[in-house]
Amino acid sequence: MNITLSVDEKVAQKAREAAQKMGKSLNQAVRDYLEQLAGTSKRQKQWAQYLARCEASGAKLNGWKFNRDEANQR
Repeated sequence: MNITLSVDEKVAQKAREAAQKMGKSLNQAVRDYLEQLAGTSKRQKQWAQYLARCEASGAKLNGWKFNRDEANQR
């Protein structure tokens, strides 16, 4: 779907520069934002899939909590 937006020229230029710093086109940055807004971002989907795999595998933490000092000893 194509969407036409009206944006102040200075805002559009600053947004283009910000998108370029992220390695994206302004078009891609707007698409990503709209996906986030709609709740269908790629990261959300990946996280949901990961949680489903964890639940399906029967993995349980059994009260285990992350300990930074233990992790750094490995």
